[in-house]
Amino acid sequence: MKRILFVFLFLFLFVLTAAAREHSYPEFVIEGSGKIACEGAEIKPEDSGTARKAGDRMVKTADGIEYAFRWCPAGTFTMGGTGSDEKPHSVTLTKGFWMLETEVTQAMWKSLKVQKRDSSCFIGDDLPVERVSWHECREFCKALSSKLNMKVDLPTEAQWEYACRAGTRTAYSFGDSLNGREANCDGNYPYGTSAKGPYLSRTTPVKSYAKNAWGLYDMHGNVWEWCLDVYEKDFYVRSSSSDPCNWKDENSGSFRVNRGGSWYDDAEYCRSAYRNYSVPVHRYYFLGFRIVLADPAPGK
Repeated sequence: MKRILFVFLFLFLFVLTAAAREHSYPEFVIEGSGKIACEGAEIKPEDSGTARKAGDRMVKTADGIEYAFRWCPAGTFTMGGTGSDEKPHSVTLTKGFWMLETEVTQAMWKSLKVQKRDSSCFIGDDLPVERVSWHECREFCKALSSKLNMKVDLPTEAQWEYACRAGTRTAYSFGDSLNGREANCDGNYPYGTSAKGPYLSRTTPVKSYAKNAWGLYDMHGNVWEWCLDVYEKDFYVRSSSSDPCNWKDENSGSFRVNRGGSWYDDAEYCRSAYRNYSVPVHRYYFLGFRIVLADPAPGK
């Protein structure tokens, strides 16, 4: 009888262990208290960092709108590519950060009432907001910071490329070719392949294409994304190898970096390393943004 009970107990523990191993991306929900709730338990942010891994998901709610973030851990990567302003160089990000898993949507944008006018050319709550200036995006970040009681900002250029690559060294996070099937771009002008693909001539709802290894959607195509940095062609030549950021204040430089390419652009412009820039007051129907939780970030 004891042997039967022992075998039963062993099998029960084995099943529990196997079930616990199935979850590779645990979901954290930050409530108004500022604590992280995970599977019914409440964990303080400073205690939860030890078990965190790339792609962990955290959801924060403001005014009934959910903001889902993915964890990007501290690490070193090769930043840059084949372009004249993309000199490959080693970059270390000394702190992890949370990045919004999608581009900022029109539902998110409207909920904070940063503008009275309708910004976007293509209308839909689940479409990315576009035709927003760099300054307006930073106003959105300030408004959301107040709602979440956390510092929200645009990503630095280094943070953006690090998150886009998600551990890869290929032209795109999914490989070395794109023709409009893996991301929303002009498939008439493919990259890394001669096969042409679709050209939709508009934005698509966020999450329409596969996410990268860290759970981030639309890092390639759909809309360009504003970054915090001032654009300088030779910045990579003289930038720090640790936490680089070409930013001083609101009045620094004439241009701001945008990354990722868009529905309007050739596939080449959607490469992980491709650098683009715009005047910060400009608004285009192919330019939006996504956000990060800047320091102090929970679980940093």
